[in-house]
Amino acid sequence: MKAGFVSLIGRPNAGKSTLLNRFVGQKVAIVSDKPQTTRHRIVGVRNSPAGQVVFIDTPGIHKPMHRMNQRMVDAATATLKEVDVAVLVVDATEPPGGGDRFVLDLVTRSGVKAILALNKIDRLRKPALLPIIQRYMGIAQFAAVVPVSAVTGDGADILEREIVAALPEGEPLYPDDYLTDQTQRTLTAELIREKVLIHTRDELPYSTAVVIEQFEEPEHEGGLTRIHASILVDHDSQKPIVVGKGGEMIKRIGTEARLDLEAMLEGRVFLDLYVKVRADWRDDERILSEIGLGSRRPT
Repeated sequence: MKAGFVSLIGRPNAGKSTLLNRFVGQKVAIVSDKPQTTRHRIVGVRNSPAGQVVFIDTPGIHKPMHRMNQRMVDAATATLKEVDVAVLVVDATEPPGGGDRFVLDLVTRSGVKAILALNKIDRLRKPALLPIIQRYMGIAQFAAVVPVSAVTGDGADILEREIVAALPEGEPLYPDDYLTDQTQRTLTAELIREKVLIHTRDELPYSTAVVIEQFEEPEHEGGLTRIHASILVDHDSQKPIVVGKGGEMIKRIGTEARLDLEAMLEGRVFLDLYVKVRADWRDDERILSEIGLGSRRPT
């Protein structure tokens, strides 16, 4: 029996969260085409006859511009001291640049056993793969190099086998029915933020957050879950983007989020959304703590 911790680490928008959701078999991390979508460490557990893999999805490693971003990067790099295996997820459609080499160096210096996952191969022609593999193997040493598509699942079974093979022998670390460390409140906030990211796209920079103001569970089976949440933006000019003309955008965000929440909570949901302007919230210690980004780890 194999069991252990595995970090999914890499640059923003490499596909780490999509890979996590595929392995776990359920959506435990939100996904969008915007870099820096993931802000927290997310634990997802995969049980199989071969063993138990405790995946830790991490924020993409990037140059931090605010306290929030610094905490995100700290959370990602800290996992290298805590795991048995690091899976470096890279976008195979992009040539390795300075950011990729920085992450490679972090993984190499950590001394942790590393596997390279060349993601997004569904966007590549097969003859293009070999030169990419050779390029990365010339930069660093890996226990395995696996081409994979987190979206289609191509190569995911091979990647899982390599991960399990690299883990130590041991008993399961979590019960069989344990899926994720994400609370209902956290998942709720993230599902709402996902809809904001999807619908505002390039109109809004990465300056939004969702704070759950109230989360009232149903008083009886089949009852209504009542959720009141605030969408934070940095500037007054950003509020109309989220609200939309005649409130159309905030209604769309709310409707789609509510449907996802009803599926997740398996019951009826009342969702009330507000848009609030909080200048420089990404440097506000209180707000960062509210959205689950604790104090920065010492370096």
